[in-house]
Amino acid sequence: MFDSLRKHLEQVIEISDQEFDEFCGLLSPQKFKKRAILIRPGDLVQSEFYVVSGCLQVVHTSENGDESILQFAIEDWWVSDFAAFFNGTRARLTVSCIEDSTVLELNKNYLEELYGRIPKFERFFRIKLTGAFVALYERIQNGLEKDSTERYQEFCETYPNIEQRVPNYKIASYLGIKPESLSRIRRELQEKT
Repeated sequence: MFDSLRKHLEQVIEISDQEFDEFCGLLSPQKFKKRAILIRPGDLVQSEFYVVSGCLQVVHTSENGDESILQFAIEDWWVSDFAAFFNGTRARLTVSCIEDSTVLELNKNYLEELYGRIPKFERFFRIKLTGAFVALYERIQNGLEKDSTERYQEFCETYPNIEQRVPNYKIASYLGIKPESLSRIRRELQEKT
């Protein structure tokens, strides 16, 4: 379970066995069944989650009940309602499991203490957060500049093989299109190959 995490960390920082063991000691392994909810709107968000296995989603629900998927989180991704996590506010998003999932939960208080003891972890999470910010910015920009076919193709690059794991209507929600449009895009792309 922790082997993938070590590789994940070492893509950004070098850590000793002792530092890795200390970090792992702060993590709480959790298993969730499909449809389990980790964070609900209104929750005080004290944790972020590293996905060991499974697939989760981050969903915004409008006042009239319309759902928009903002993020999928697959193996080797971090997930939470990050605005609430970092700002100390109540959650506005729902984080739930699309598949049975195993995650490593990291409490914000433990994380802050870790930064003081081993500053390189602050660098790791700063780099991860910066990458997430850039990806979000590019997603917004792509939504303004690219058509739905281009957005779908980029989605497939970002989330390889996820189509076998996630229902079409969820992918369509993420892309901001109707499921029928997604079917049409796939058909047109298959005809070109």
